[in-house]
Amino acid sequence: MIKFFLMVNKQGQTRLSRYYEHIEINKRTILEADVIKTCLSRSKEQCSFIEYKDFKLIYRQYAALFIVVGINETENEMAVYEFIHNFVEVLDMYFSRVSELDVSFSILCAYLHSTMQRVPVTKWAGKYYLSYPES
Repeated sequence: MIKFFLMVNKQGQTRLSRYYEHIEINKRTILEADVIKTCLSRSKEQCSFIEYKDFKLIYRQYAALFIVVGINETENEMAVYEFIHNFVEVLDMYFSRVSELDVSFSILCAYLHSTMQRVPVTKWAGKYYLSYPES
């Protein structure tokens, strides 16, 4: 199960976050700072899968943006790794090469955040899908 989704820049500033489990605001700040520090301090040669406390971190870097997903122990790391790439491909289609400025200053960012709140990501047969609620 996906616990959280973060988009951060190279300076460690969170540009987009979505939590799929309740975490208190003050604990989120501490968690984000530690997760970001952990991911940004790693070299490009190191694995993008990190054992972290009671869950795993999966991250990918795209230019100045890092996308970090926290998952539970039973989740498929490669499926989440590809899910991140597919998410970025969708953003690239919309922005014709997404950048940090697009995420920071675009109205699409607000739309993505609200969509990620309303549309849970579900897994079926090892693949991730967006589950649209019934109208």
